[in-house]
Amino acid sequence: MHGENIMKGIIDLRRDLHRHPEVSGEETATAARVRKFMQDFRNARIVEGIGGHGLIAEFSSGREGPSLMFRCELDALPIEEKNDLPYASAIPGKGHLCGHDGHMAMVAGLGHYLDQNPPPRGRVMLLFQPSEENGRGAEAVLNDPKFKEFEPGHIFALHNLPGYPMHHVVVSNGHFAAASSGMKISLVGRSSHAAEPEKGINPGFGMAGMIMAFRDIMKIERYFRDFVLITPIHARLGNIAYGTSPGEGVIHLTLRSYRNDDMDLLKGELENLVKNIATREKLSYEILYEEEFPATINDAGCNRVIEHAAGELDLGIGTLDQPFKWSEDFGHFTAKFPGALFGLGSGESQPALHNPDYDFPDELIPTGIKLYQEIYRQIIQ
Repeated sequence: MHGENIMKGIIDLRRDLHRHPEVSGEETATAARVRKFMQDFRNARIVEGIGGHGLIAEFSSGREGPSLMFRCELDALPIEEKNDLPYASAIPGKGHLCGHDGHMAMVAGLGHYLDQNPPPRGRVMLLFQPSEENGRGAEAVLNDPKFKEFEPGHIFALHNLPGYPMHHVVVSNGHFAAASSGMKISLVGRSSHAAEPEKGINPGFGMAGMIMAFRDIMKIERYFRDFVLITPIHARLGNIAYGTSPGEGVIHLTLRSYRNDDMDLLKGELENLVKNIATREKLSYEILYEEEFPATINDAGCNRVIEHAAGELDLGIGTLDQPFKWSEDFGHFTAKFPGALFGLGSGESQPALHNPDYDFPDELIPTGIKLYQEIYRQIIQ
């Protein structure tokens, strides 16, 4: 393929991925579609089944030199798409509403370029990572023994950013995206007849006290060095039975912070609060953490590479004043290897990420590929 035919093939891949979304942990067919796109690559070694359904395409010179990795995500979201598109999701209740289909297309497009222009030294690796949305994929990849031989010297990724001008590059000197964690608090008392609640232990009043106290914790500035947020997302007290005073309840929270150390402090404060109220109310309790994302902290040198790449391509560039409040499991990689996550504006009127009418703009794909090529040239060539 040449010129326009190459880009058409990449866009066709993006739309095919969009039409067949798979959520975290289920990305078998998605990985197979990516693998099929790369089946004619002559200079790639492809290793599958990394961290689940992940795969890596390695382009090696066979010579000493830098080890560079670009990462994208395989998974979609458990959200019903509301777009009227010829390639709209064919899977009820699932949709590529975060742009991972576009991210994969960009990295696959870079793979096509690398197959035609192999690195003169060192190696370049393309990671198609599973399970980003639930926060488990990056850690699973890092813990997979097969990943050991692919550990990079530098790692880069981008995320499209609705609300920013198309093709505008967004960087951060330090923290790019927040840490977050789900928190499940299970409370157990003793059920009784609703006419005789004194003969049981109803968790309801303890739950109410906890939820009100959660809001107060965020106001205690001396505890935290920066932004923290507690969002109650679900609560359940017993079952609907008007003759019964329930004996069990559960609260689910999402915790966010710009800093990893503040996340540790926040968890500790919440654990103490739950313990104190549960003890006062004579409740037993259990706390579990789910979907944990560390803060994504960019390497300064890698950030400069991105800025220079944007300048070489005459793209607008801006620096964040504050990290994004959303989270990305790319932070697991930047905690181990020099790397950076950067943003690429996908249009000021573009629906927000995770909205049911979101669709990744195809015109962004060539820009992402060119940015990755320029980063590659700076580090390898």
